[in-house]
Amino acid sequence: MKLIFVGAAHEVTGSCHYLNACGKHILVDYGMEQGINVFENCELPVAEACIDYVLLTHAHVDHSGMIPRLSARGFKGQIFATEATADLCSIMLRDCAHIQMQEAEWKNRKGRRSAEGSSHEPVYTMEDADAAIRRLVPCPYGQEIELCEGLKVRFTDIGHLLGSSSIEVWATEEGTTRKIVFSGDIGNKNQPLIKDPSYTQEADYVVMESTYGDRLHPGGHPDYVKELTSILQETFDRGGNVVIPSFAVGRTQELLYFLRKIKVEGRVRGHEGFPVYVDSPLAVEATGIFHKNQWSCFDEEAMAMVRAGINPISFPGLRLSITSEESKAINFDNTPKVIISASGMCEAGRIRHHLKHNLWRPECTILFVGYQAVGTLGRVLVEGTDEVKLFGEEIGVRASIRKLIGLSGHADKNGLLEWVQGFGEKPRKVFVVHGEDQACKSFVECLNGEYGIKAYAPYSGTVFNLLTNKLEYEGQPIPVKKKAKAVSDVFTRLLAAGHRLLAVIHKNEGGANKDLAKFADQVKALCDKWDV
Repeated sequence: MKLIFVGAAHEVTGSCHYLNACGKHILVDYGMEQGINVFENCELPVAEACIDYVLLTHAHVDHSGMIPRLSARGFKGQIFATEATADLCSIMLRDCAHIQMQEAEWKNRKGRRSAEGSSHEPVYTMEDADAAIRRLVPCPYGQEIELCEGLKVRFTDIGHLLGSSSIEVWATEEGTTRKIVFSGDIGNKNQPLIKDPSYTQEADYVVMESTYGDRLHPGGHPDYVKELTSILQETFDRGGNVVIPSFAVGRTQELLYFLRKIKVEGRVRGHEGFPVYVDSPLAVEATGIFHKNQWSCFDEEAMAMVRAGINPISFPGLRLSITSEESKAINFDNTPKVIISASGMCEAGRIRHHLKHNLWRPECTILFVGYQAVGTLGRVLVEGTDEVKLFGEEIGVRASIRKLIGLSGHADKNGLLEWVQGFGEKPRKVFVVHGEDQACKSFVECLNGEYGIKAYAPYSGTVFNLLTNKLEYEGQPIPVKKKAKAVSDVFTRLLAAGHRLLAVIHKNEGGANKDLAKFADQVKALCDKWDV
């Protein structure tokens, strides 16, 4: 029974942990890396085709975004997630595939114009995303689910995103049971719409995030409605737009909740009818999924509105932009407005077009409402820069750059401590992941030194034996190095096909001799064809 740390080790994005138990190969999350990748990640311990189960904590792409690549490389197992997470993934994974295919097409156009003439394949395709979505198994909160003999899981609301969860895993081998709890992303308290995080009573081992492991949110509970009202008033009085780079799922719906309150109470003087554009097809679809799952996921305040017949995230003046033509038209309307668009870190999507049209205008405001990873355009803007490059053009930064301080879906240091202290007895060990290098180290020192909780921040590749309570291999921090020459995307695809073939061969061990002989002849013929 072993736990291997693959992604989000001393880094914030790209979550992925591997569990080998009861003869099964299990991944907990398989997320996409965003921003700068500081350390090298180890390869998956087994071929994708050999993975039996994926347990998904929530739908954000830094936890789910690489799952379609499993399908592209032969994964035929099941993906267990909460009901709301399964709904969100059905749109988010397709959106990711669309982005991957667009980027590959752009690189190929660029390559054809250059002397290199290289060919690029998408990380995965829409077909791969659809294949992964078909393998989703929606699960209710709070119910123990048996995966197979010796393995059962339970999902608990962790208050980070609609459908987000911590996952309890019970694994029994040779009469010995170990309980491992994966925190996922622990939510901040008193968020609009969704419930506060729930605690888990017991665990042998805990794998927990540390995004804000070295920081506290502002004291008290900030009045986001008041602060947002002030920003809107100042900007509209100048004749400018408020452009909000926002995560399409979660943060956009929270903003709509705030904006509805501002509108209903007439807080913005002289601009009461200001339009609000949600310019993201994904955000529009996600908002519908919020409505669908309101009975199981909304908090009491939001549910009181629902029971009174009030839609808490809709209001007069809300305009949903779906087509590219509708998106383009937004910036040719001179009316001061709010533009909410993805992506939240400004790395892709329609937000980059809105930045191009508004960053250079001193009357406008760019308002950041979420975490900005190192290396992203959002982080560059927040830290202060005079100029950025968008679509090959240098754009001066003259707009006001603002942040809603403390508006976070993540618990701060105190929230993390409160969650880990919720266990009745101290776990044998707490593995600290999903935080920048310094945040991981600082939180481990805090747990060990101040709370007497045995904590450790593993680097990618670390192997821990859950039965013997011993570290079998300690991963090392290997800085990412730029490769002198990139390996052809098509050759990478060929290598993946080879790994899948080997996995299929292993899965057929013990089959009928007649079938195995036929299979061997087919493989040999294929090799003879290409071994020239």
